Amino acid sequence: MNLEEKIQAKKAEFQNVVSEEVRQVMGRAIKNLMDSGILERALGEGTKAPDFTLRNARGESVNLKQTLSSGPVVLGFYRGRW
Repeated sequence: MNLEEKIQAKKAEFQNVVSEEVRQVMGRAIKNLMDSGILERALGEGTKAPDFTLRNARGESVNLKQTLSSGPVVLGFYRGRW
């Protein structure tokens, strides 16, 4: 099973266990995101990320450019709690 098939299977599994109300709320949220133009503003695969400074899990400032000077960087993005 390839990644697309796994995603579709997870989506179908989710659809079967949540209420119609939840499906409608999530459907509206997805439509609102799509209508917002967020996809057109998002960085694409292979696009160089702009330099930024954020706080890490310990509250320390971390700068992308400075961190890259030590070698490759992996960025993880979390959606947070809904």
